[in-house]
Order: sequence, then C-alpha cells, then structure tokens
Amino acid sequence: MDEPILDCLIIGGGPAGLTAAIYLARFHLGILVVDGGKSRASWIPCTRNHAGYPEGISGTDLLERMREQACKYGAKVETEFVTKLERDESTGLFTATWGSGTAVARSVLLATGVTNRRPPMDEELHDDALARGLVRYCPICDGYEVTDKRIGVIGSDSHGVAEAVFIRSYTADVTLIAPDKAMRLKAEDSEKLREAGIECVDGPAQAVALDRNCIVVDTAEGHYAFDSIYPALGSDTHTQLAEMVGATLSEGANIRVDSHQRTSVPGLYAAGDVVIGLDQISHAMGEGGVAATAIRNDLCAKEPRWREPREEMERAEEGS
Repeated sequence: MDEPILDCLIIGGGPAGLTAAIYLARFHLGILVVDGGKSRASWIPCTRNHAGYPEGISGTDLLERMREQACKYGAKVETEFVTKLERDESTGLFTATWGSGTAVARSVLLATGVTNRRPPMDEELHDDALARGLVRYCPICDGYEVTDKRIGVIGSDSHGVAEAVFIRSYTADVTLIAPDKAMRLKAEDSEKLREAGIECVDGPAQAVALDRNCIVVDTAEGHYAFDSIYPALGSDTHTQLAEMVGATLSEGANIRVDSHQRTSVPGLYAAGDVVIGLDQISHAMGEGGVAATAIRNDLCAKEPRWREPREEMERAEEGS
C-alpha cells in the first residue's frame, strides 16, 4: 500500500526543525522529520544561554527532549540524510529521497542548518577539546564562560577581527592567529585590533595538543597555550535541496524567505541557520514556530481541516 501524503516533511532535526515538529504535530497534521543526525546543537557540551535552564543543558539532552515532545503528539522522526528533493509543478507535491526510502508531502520545511569550518587539527583531538570547552564556536552563547581567560581566535579576515574584538569585552587576553599564512588585514581592521589591544600572530597555525586545561596551538611564531580557542573560519550553508527545486538564495548564500519563513517556491519553507547564520538556539526555535504556523495556515487555506465530531470519529475507528 502506498504511504499517505504527508502534510509536511521537515528536513533537519535541530532546534528549528524540532520546534516546528512540536507545533505541527499539535496542529493535528501528518508530519515526518528526517534528520541526518549532524545538528550543530549536538556539539554543545553545556549551554547556559538557553532560557529556562539556569544550570545549563547539553545540546544532546536538549535535542532528545525536543524529539520526545514532538513524538508525544504524533510526529515521527527518521534518522536519514535526504539527498534529493523534487516538486511536481502540476500538483505542487514534493518528493524527497534518502537512502532507504522516499516521502511525498504537501509542504516541506528546510531546517538543514550550516556546518562550521574546523580549525586545522586532528579530528579526535578536536572532538575531545570541544567536549571540554577548549574549542568553542559561539562567543554570543558562551563568551561569559571565558571571562578573564586566555583566548585565541583563529582567523585572518574581517570576520576573525570582529570575533576577536567581540571577545575582548570578556577578557583582556585575546590573540588573533592567522590559520594558514601571514596575517593580512585591512587598515581599518588593524586599527580596531590596535585600539582593543589584541595581539596578532602569523600562521600557519595548528592545534597540536591538550595540556591539562589548556589547548596548545603551534604557529609560525612559536607555541601558544590558551584556555579556549574560537575558530572564526566561516561556515558552509546547506542550501542544496532548496536549489534543487529552484528556491532563491540571498547574497550571503542563505535561503531567502519572507516574514513567515516562506521561500520563493510555493509550499517550501525554511528556518534556522540555513536562513540566517545567527548560531542562536532561541532564534532558530522562534523561526521554527513561525514557519509551522504559516504552514498550518497555508494548508488550511487550501483545504480546511475541520475536526470531525467525536461520535463520528469513534464509529470510523470501530469500522476500520
């Protein structure tokens, strides 16, 4: 028997996608979340920036709670990586394909996020350092935790300068390190660093060891030990599925949406860092809620979803 057509397929199970799943399931819509299991939120050892958790919560625990909440109300979650998305122009239906199957849906929410570019270091060393807070990716989230500590920022362009200057409000000990060559900065960036008292170090740079509670970075100018390092190397936005169905991208290579998270393709929505790489759980969750509400309203405008009287529902169940 053919699988029923979904009301919404959510691609991506991070904070944006799972928030939308909770909303849509509670709207009594038929939904499926397909998640590749690589949400950046799962990297977080402990976030203390998320409202409602004064003692903090790990990213994996937060995602697990959100999945459990969505599934409680009828959402289904499948761990797969969607490789293809198509839209039938005549019916407006979407077909998504992954390794073990397909799904057809009236609407699709892309919550596919971004991937941070990692600093030059061994993968196992990176994961250990990340778990211990020696490598950090979001000073907005955890800058408080590095107050008055020795911090290295790996980056050489204006983005790296901006991150180093931002962290300077938490600690006086900030060093900007070029990742792969001598530091080359615009005059205005050099002036910002000078005013902030931030040291610059030429690359190439490579994090080579963890020494007790420090991370050691080997540079062209010698070894440096830091309490934490922040890679400011940019990120790669996962817009491939949006491009497959012709969605418009912004100049920053994110998916362009309106104020209700609608893309340029009817029935296709996007939320979270794939729309704007703000790296904030709360912002992604907010966009997920906005997108879910728009999806519900748009579907019901096409086909009202009137709730049947309880007696008729019970008779239908008895006859099935």
